[in-house]
Amino acid sequence: MRDLPVLDSVGFDLDLTLADTRAGISAVYAALAAETGVAIDTDLVVRRIGPPLEEELGYWFPADEVPAMAARYRAIYADIAVPATVLMPGAAAALDAVRGQGGRVIVVSGKNQADTERTVRFLGLEVDVVVGGLFGADKGVALREHAAGAYIGDHTGDVDAARAASAVAVAVATGAYDSAALTAYGADVVLPDLLAFPEWLGGFRTS
Repeated sequence: MRDLPVLDSVGFDLDLTLADTRAGISAVYAALAAETGVAIDTDLVVRRIGPPLEEELGYWFPADEVPAMAARYRAIYADIAVPATVLMPGAAAALDAVRGQGGRVIVVSGKNQADTERTVRFLGLEVDVVVGGLFGADKGVALREHAAGAYIGDHTGDVDAARAASAVAVAVATGAYDSAALTAYGADVVLPDLLAFPEWLGGFRTS
């Protein structure tokens, strides 16, 4: 592994890393299906959570309808999805572990800014910075700006984000990719879930 930075700030992805948004996102797509008459496989949708909204909508609607559907999705998300969102196992303890060692917590998500903020607030997550609307390597800009030494996420795009910020790529196998896939993609560290994060962080700090 390459030389490791001091983790004064640690970045976290939101969906399927800190927040279990599957039920909420499924409900929003079900509402879109009911409104439009378009058959949407919501089970398939939640298995692909991670990339930008417009990408997923493109599987179900013609390209010229995607902007309108994205606007409608965002208009109803707060009322439908946010109340159905719960913490991922170990999320609160993971943030406590960072704070307990004097670190700052940065949330960088592909979800739009307003809904990222709403979700963080609804879940009662104590964080220092919330940045939404970025995916993959584009997250690296925010991570660099806030000096994140590591980024924790469930998607291969989150590994790209860490790489773009020269941060440690810590992957959790709680989303679409299992441990083997995340390891093969090049994550520096692969954990089964955030329950394992405090122990890893403690070892990192003392190594």
